[in-house]
Amino acid sequence: MYMIYLDHAATTPIDREVLHSMTATAESQEYFGNPSSMHRFGRKARQTVDEGRRMMAKSIHADEKDIIFTSGGTEADNLALIGTAIANKHKGNHIITSVQEHHAVLRAAEQLEKQGFELTYLPVNKQGKINIEDLAKALTDKTILVSVMTVNNETGVIQPIKAIGELLKNHQAYFHTDAVQAFGLLELNVKECGIDLLTVSSHKINGPKGIGFLYADSNVSLAPAQFGGEQERKKRAGTENTMGIIGFKKAVELAVNHRENRLETYTRFKQHFLQILSSNEIDYQLNGVVDETVPSIVNISFPRTNVEALLMNFDLEGVAASSGSACTAGSIEPSHVLAAMYGKEDKRVTNSVRFSFGNHNTMENIKEAANIIAGVVKRLAKKG
Repeated sequence: MYMIYLDHAATTPIDREVLHSMTATAESQEYFGNPSSMHRFGRKARQTVDEGRRMMAKSIHADEKDIIFTSGGTEADNLALIGTAIANKHKGNHIITSVQEHHAVLRAAEQLEKQGFELTYLPVNKQGKINIEDLAKALTDKTILVSVMTVNNETGVIQPIKAIGELLKNHQAYFHTDAVQAFGLLELNVKECGIDLLTVSSHKINGPKGIGFLYADSNVSLAPAQFGGEQERKKRAGTENTMGIIGFKKAVELAVNHRENRLETYTRFKQHFLQILSSNEIDYQLNGVVDETVPSIVNISFPRTNVEALLMNFDLEGVAASSGSACTAGSIEPSHVLAAMYGKEDKRVTNSVRFSFGNHNTMENIKEAANIIAGVVKRLAKKG
């Protein structure tokens, strides 16, 4: 059955050029060596890893020595929070984050609370943004880290990252941002924004799964989370994923080179998608202000419906989307992001769907998907 994929915020299909870069390298049998080995095979692999590191650094205007390869966004977020907290507990035990962070950050924060650290969770308004004044009030002389994501993975809402960096300029607290949903769409300059730690994941930009990176400025004291060799500047032990880095490097190159074009394309996708819903007289509400979200994500509430029924019927009709929230044992949990925006009892928490576009979509299948979705919503809304 032909399926239209509108769940790129969850993961993206690997780009053909990325796949080719990996298979061509594998077939050459020249880069299988351990990057830590001194012989020719090791040096070949090390050269490839270093080239990837330079590409990652350049993409965010960082120094290549400050890029730490990880197994993905979750490990990078965990290393940023837990590694920074442990290494800097002599300065204080207070950490600030927001209630709508990715679970990789929230679960790491919970672990730190169990270890005696004090956590402040900033609220968000109905537009899904934190208030800078709330952050300023929460800062103390014991605050050692502030972690606020650049773009929310469920709503696409862009947070005031530059303002946060400016606020923390003269404070001891390090600033970490999960930029997984922002990378490749927004211009990210860690120096200009005052960002000390930043997370990126390969499989969100049409690269391979199982590889990501954490940018950690040289001024950040960071305790390693695993132990063994001295790879990644002693910050992350373990033989580097050379093949993953090769694919990741190509994905970053494509994302950087085609960023403007993709922004324009996704903006048109979103506009047409919403226009078709409106022309079909669908009753819907947007979660988050369109002009303050990335164009690749739109989160929509459909009154008199239920998210589980919506997703099941979309899938049966050939459209893949998601709630953007955790799925456990086949049941969809209420979105913690929407609950933070509207309150746990608001119906939008359980009747909203996230649609996310990618570079494998076309205007034709976006229009087709919108019409399919309109038909499903009309049918289910009548039953509701």
